[in-house]
Amino acid sequence: MKVLLVNGSPHKEGCTYTALREVAGALEKNGMETEIMWLGVGEIAGCIGCGVCAKKGEGCFRKDIVNDFVEKAAQADGYIFGTPVHYAAASGALTSFMDRAFYSGGAKMAGKPAATVVSCRRGGASATFDQINKYYTINNMPVVSSQYWNQVHGSNAEEVVKDEEGMQTMRTLGNNMAWLLRCIEAGKEKGILFPEREPVIRTNYIR
Repeated sequence: MKVLLVNGSPHKEGCTYTALREVAGALEKNGMETEIMWLGVGEIAGCIGCGVCAKKGEGCFRKDIVNDFVEKAAQADGYIFGTPVHYAAASGALTSFMDRAFYSGGAKMAGKPAATVVSCRRGGASATFDQINKYYTINNMPVVSSQYWNQVHGSNAEEVVKDEEGMQTMRTLGNNMAWLLRCIEAGKEKGILFPEREPVIRTNYIR
């Protein structure tokens, strides 16, 4: 089983990576395959709501890293999205990325567990944590928890490592993700499959 981890920080191996790497280490000790995907520092445009991806059943027309992720997502069994805190919110790059990834590729992730990892110097972590978790809860995805909110503190990678509680929270998250993935796999072997969905009903408030 494979877990795809997304690093939404502009720093390839900074605080967010350090937290994700700790989660990945715990997953690997539990026999899981991991891949950390860095979004880089290039432009990631936001979703324009054109609906072309839904109509064609393809990725976004922009043909960038979002499409690369959606393709990988189809083969992954679980996901962890990591971000630094920018103004009490996720990074702009990750926000634009997730808007488009879930709009165009949400069906490939439905029913698969996900979790959020947040890195901050001091404050804004819980608001960011709540922001990213909403993507999973509207996409039929189990949200994996830990022993505390999934956050680490520090101004650089060296300081993050010193956040012993935060790093333990990351390891617990990895262990919990591995446990849930094994539970899902065991259920499939017994014929317990993801529930069949009803046709979507959309109620508009202005008629």
